[in-house]
Amino acid sequence: MKTTYIKIFSETPIIINRLQTLLEEVQISSFVKNNIESARLAGFGTLSDTIDLFILSSDLEKASSVVNAFKKEINL
Repeated sequence: MKTTYIKIFSETPIIINRLQTLLEEVQISSFVKNNIESARLAGFGTLSDTIDLFILSSDLEKASSVVNAFKKEINL
């Protein structure tokens, strides 16, 4: 079986950290893709300060309510 991840949110590291914690509370695993840190380690700079949060596509329905409530909490 192929494992498919989807991006559910892009924001600053502090915001992503909070959302990741909320997802963990309902047993949804996630991972962060941090292009800022990758670029810095490679010796390049980036213009953006956003990072991406990914989950398994099979968790999308369960995560939707958490993400929507979080968006309301932070007024997005």
